[in-house]
Amino acid sequence: MQLPLQRFYQDRQSARKAQDPMAAVCVLATVDSTGQPQARTLVLRDVPEGLAIYINASSPKWQQSQGRVVIQTWWPSVQIQYRMQATCQELPAEHIAESWQLRPDVPQRLDWLYQQQAQGSVVSDREELLQRLQGAPAPQPLVAPEGARGLLLIPDEVERLDLNQDNGVHDRLRYELRGDTWQMHTLIP
Repeated sequence: MQLPLQRFYQDRQSARKAQDPMAAVCVLATVDSTGQPQARTLVLRDVPEGLAIYINASSPKWQQSQGRVVIQTWWPSVQIQYRMQATCQELPAEHIAESWQLRPDVPQRLDWLYQQQAQGSVVSDREELLQRLQGAPAPQPLVAPEGARGLLLIPDEVERLDLNQDNGVHDRLRYELRGDTWQMHTLIP
């Protein structure tokens, strides 16, 4: 049996080869402090330890991601969807410091703005946002602020849905981690 994350990486590589714009992202699903579901699109990173997402600690999603999360990917080019339930483990500060240097200029400056005003907080209009971003202090040389964080996703349940079947019957599989062993189940789509 092919392990689910090996299959995930193979399918993602196929989507990347097809230049699928969705191959770089996932939808992160969490629950807020009032029990309301929250979902947002984030870049899904490949790191040596597995899959990771980067989040600023000022964002509500940081607190919401401290337990279990669900991510979903959808790659139209290959007609495959994944849904993973995972626990999260904070990436070491050294990892964040190094990878943060590879970020584009504007996201780096935004991370420094979040040190003054939390991500998702209200400003009067876009012009004020741009002014605050321009005026956000940042050290020279530019380094990651304390709020720049990352989470390693540790999946324990992976569901794969393949819509690209000649007979029209979707192929739906669920993998569950039991101890150190993945168990696979075929599901009715």
